[in-house]
Parts: sequence; structure tokens; C-alpha cells
Amino acid sequence: MRQSAASGERLAVRQRIFITLCLLLTAYCSLNCGSMPNLEAPECTEARGTVKEFYSYHFGNEMRFSQENLRQREKYLTPEYLKSLEGVQTENDVFTTNNTDFPKAFRVGKCEVVGPAKTNIEILLFWKTDTRTEQKAINVEVVREGDKWLINRIFN
Repeated sequence: MRQSAASGERLAVRQRIFITLCLLLTAYCSLNCGSMPNLEAPECTEARGTVKEFYSYHFGNEMRFSQENLRQREKYLTPEYLKSLEGVQTENDVFTTNNTDFPKAFRVGKCEVVGPAKTNIEILLFWKTDTRTEQKAINVEVVREGDKWLINRIFN
């Protein structure tokens, strides 16, 4: 009986030592390991912000194309892209699928650096109703002009 009590005490001591080591290791890692590094290229991180802000604004407002709606989005677009859309007469959503079947939500997807001042960013578009669930992807070319990243083209 005495031997079993001694082995029980040794087991309890080992468990306490193990728990203490685990806690110390956790504390060490939280102080010295920091957070997960951002593996995305800086160009993608910067361009992604512009795209997310643009599409958040776009989805929160009238998506039907008009010259007035184009002017409201002007700060996100390159002068060349803006000029290419001036005078366009359509009600299609030229910033998503270029038709009147407006998506209900979006998500910014993967990013590819094309050059030091150019990226392509995938935008996932979603439709969800009682009878339909659909997802499509488009690509947005984003370029740096001065200190801003601006949308230069949209590929449907």
C-alpha cells in the first residue's frame, strides 16, 4: 500500500511539472513568437484596401450604372478607366458582371502582383435567395498612381 501511495505522489509531481512547463512554453511563445507573419506582398495589402473600400461602397449604394453613380466612384478609378466609362449608356453593373443581375455580396479573394505598381485581385460575387445560390469570380486590375492604388480595369 505504501508503494502505491509513493508512486501516486510521483505521478502527481510529474503532472504538475508537465503543466508548469506547458504554461511556461505558452508564455514564452506569446511574448517572443509574436503573431503570424503577413506573407502577402505589400502591394497586395495596399491594393486590397482600395478594392475592399470600393466594393463596400458599391454594394452599399445603387449598383445600376449611370453617369451620376460613376462620378460617386471616381476617387477609386484611374483617369483612363473613368474616361473609358464616360458616355456609356447602360443600366448594367459594369463593376461586377456587366449585366442587371446584381450580386448580393462580395469577398476579396486572392491577389497577384503583376509589377511593382500593378496587381490583379480576385473578387468573389455571391447570389443567395430561396431558390438560388451562386458564386462567380471577376478580376480587378489595380495600379499605383502616386501614393494611391486605383482600379484600372475589371475582367468579367
